[in-house]
Amino acid sequence: MNKSQFLFVINEFPDIGNTAAKVEEGALSDPRTACFYARRTIELLIEWIYEHDNTLRRPYASSLSNLIHAFDFRELVNDQLLWKFKLLKDLGNKAAHRKEPISKGTAVLAASELFQVLRWFALTYGQKSQDVIGLKFDKNLLPRVRDFEEKTQEQIKNLSLQLGQKDQELKDSLSKNTAYQKSLEILKKELAKIKQVNQEKYGSEKDLTEFETRKQYIDIYLEEIGWQKYKDWTEEIEVKGMPNKTGLGYVDYVLWGDDGKPIGLIEAKKTTIDPKVGQQQAKLYADCLEEKYNQRPIIFLSNGFKHFIWDDLNYPRREVQGFYKKDELDLLIRRRDIKKNLNNLKINQEITDRPYQQRAIRSITESLEKQRRKALLVMATGTGKTRTIISLCDLLIRCNWIKRVLFLADRKNLVSQAEKAFKKHLPDCSPVNLVKNKSGEGRIFLSTYPTISNLIDNQFESGKRRFGIGHFDLVIIDEAHRSVYKKYYSIFEYFDSLLIGLTATPKDEIDRNTYGLFDLDIGMPTDEYSYPEAIKDNFLTPFKGLSIPLKFVREGIKYDELSEDEKEEWEEIEWETEEVPEQIYSGQINKILFNSDTVDKVLKHLWEYGQRGEDPDRIGKTIIFAKNQKHAEFIEERFDKNFPHLKGHTLRVISHAEKYSETLIEEFSDVNNPLDIGVSIDMLDTGLDIPEIVNLVFFKLVRSRTKFWQMIGRGTRLCPNLFGPGEEKKFFWIFDYCQNLEF
Repeated sequence: MNKSQFLFVINEFPDIGNTAAKVEEGALSDPRTACFYARRTIELLIEWIYEHDNTLRRPYASSLSNLIHAFDFRELVNDQLLWKFKLLKDLGNKAAHRKEPISKGTAVLAASELFQVLRWFALTYGQKSQDVIGLKFDKNLLPRVRDFEEKTQEQIKNLSLQLGQKDQELKDSLSKNTAYQKSLEILKKELAKIKQVNQEKYGSEKDLTEFETRKQYIDIYLEEIGWQKYKDWTEEIEVKGMPNKTGLGYVDYVLWGDDGKPIGLIEAKKTTIDPKVGQQQAKLYADCLEEKYNQRPIIFLSNGFKHFIWDDLNYPRREVQGFYKKDELDLLIRRRDIKKNLNNLKINQEITDRPYQQRAIRSITESLEKQRRKALLVMATGTGKTRTIISLCDLLIRCNWIKRVLFLADRKNLVSQAEKAFKKHLPDCSPVNLVKNKSGEGRIFLSTYPTISNLIDNQFESGKRRFGIGHFDLVIIDEAHRSVYKKYYSIFEYFDSLLIGLTATPKDEIDRNTYGLFDLDIGMPTDEYSYPEAIKDNFLTPFKGLSIPLKFVREGIKYDELSEDEKEEWEEIEWETEEVPEQIYSGQINKILFNSDTVDKVLKHLWEYGQRGEDPDRIGKTIIFAKNQKHAEFIEERFDKNFPHLKGHTLRVISHAEKYSETLIEEFSDVNNPLDIGVSIDMLDTGLDIPEIVNLVFFKLVRSRTKFWQMIGRGTRLCPNLFGPGEEKKFFWIFDYCQNLEF
């Protein structure tokens, strides 16, 4: 075999380099395996970068797609490199999920692009970067192995699972290896210096791709989403009517509908050229095609790694992550004739009959009619955000603006709750909960962020990607805020759809970045209905706040100031240090459980002053917001010791740690069930709709305004006849033991 072209990586980063060599070895003899190892190489490389580069923060979700799309990683690499990472990821997925053969040309492209990625990697982190300057990939040096047995798609899939399991075992082992962690910290500091020197010397070094890859990029992505060459698309199509000497032009790609008319065209530029420069040329091609076929195609501009769509009868140009599937593009064309004016149809009052809900819907539809593709709706918790958005979906569907909707929430129980609401108010749209039914089909899809992210990244049907960029016409974000975008940027970058965000955070407390994400001026949401307005209009219940600051939360704990019993407890705690500390500062409090005396006093105070329901012997429905699982369990333990006559039925911990937590929520929601106090670790903080709640206990620090207003929303709902016939809930208590109200 010829000397490996990846030797420059093998010598310095053997794990990464040896995996890359498998791409080289199999490109001409086993293309499927070569593409799989191309993805595995960048997976190892990206993991190495996140582990060794101090400037990168690992995103909340650790799938390869999220690691690539994370803000810090995108800051590290340029757009062209980013697209190479994405291409290699997708080719690896294709190898594992598509049963159809993978061509040698595709595998050669993978080897070439991987070479460029590894070249950048060595130029950035290598100690012998000078040796990489001038290196070029030569496809003619790829080895030709005879009598080579190719792996099947099923074998590759199994190999992927096996290697993934080994990777996780190694990661778990190293995380517990103290010596390794110490050496890693030293290495990080050394690499930071190497990286700085390399960037100063070689930061401007350009890619040395030998042959044109633009066309191969475009062909691969068209095939992946189901377009068939020669049948559905053709290249270099001659058109007449161009403003040049011959009057002729040649369209790079024309995408055809089943009726033989053009539904799309692609103007392709070299990878080094901004595709936007071809916009006018593409417009003139569209003019020529429209003149001949009496149908104007959708325009795409692409250089193979950067793409724009221009539906110039409806919207200005915008960047997208690829091309539309055939049926998605065909629907865009048909919609030109079937769309109705949104203001001509009435809002369904059986779904939303309150004036502020109808105003919110009209505010959004007016914005959409003005060709704005994003909207932000601010509505206080309990005023019917979900019903409002369902009513909006109903109107958009009836006006033929949308066909499929994706509703996103950050927790499974919120997805289930929204699913029930859609089934109740829009049953004909067959709502699909992707968390429970990943292969379901309908018009309304509901999902958590991790679920849809994994489906985008991994799921194929009959060898084709299931969700194209145009699969959803509308994406709805429940509780939209900046952190959602930071964690799950790739989702919103992937889908080319209308986008509507919902939030209960007051408009003046929404950060400027969230407004920027929805292309809105600061403090100017598309529509707002605030908590004070809702109280004034008698649609929500006000609260009364009791701030009972606990001294140790504010100032910390000193051993000398504890009682003898507390000192005994203090000494029995398993401290992380060898000696028992004499003082714990306020910032360290969250690392330990609160002491028994404090918890007992909080529970006694709640029991004496908390509102009761119709039965004076029972405390009204109450949520205690605890710091963590251990804290919650400790609260439950102390409650049972102080109130043994209640037999463990009145207070329960409700968290994701409980396998049957949904049944606990059902019991807590039942006014006749003795479960009156739910101790929440995030699970009851948002989305819970129990009008009977009359007491909220803040037994933890909350420093997020968004989270704080979500938590307060658990008590705001109206509840007629709560204390007997004609006696409604007039307010709810907030017992704040951690100075959240002051903050």
